[in-house]
Amino acid sequence: MLNIQKMMQQAKLVQEKLEEIQEKLRDIDVQGASGDGLVRVTMSCANVVRSVTIDPSLISSGNKDILEDLITAALNNAGEAKDARVKEETKKMMESIGVDENTKFPF
Repeated sequence: MLNIQKMMQQAKLVQEKLEEIQEKLRDIDVQGASGDGLVRVTMSCANVVRSVTIDPSLISSGNKDILEDLITAALNNAGEAKDARVKEETKKMMESIGVDENTKFPF
């Protein structure tokens, strides 16, 4: 019976920590870029795109298809950076409470 109580306490602690980390991730921004930095995207780790910066040379060139491709690539790059940061922050949180990062919980 004690093991179940301990597991429940640990699960509650993990759930509280996950809520904390979700709050923290709203304030962490990552960047993505494409075209050697011609297009840059800043995104929060909560999946909110904060800004898109496009080098003026792309706008005046009239290459709509290239610009669209570069924006898509920069967004995808930012999404990958966000995923890596979320994984890193989650791993740190799990280590801080003594739980293996690969532990599966029923919630």
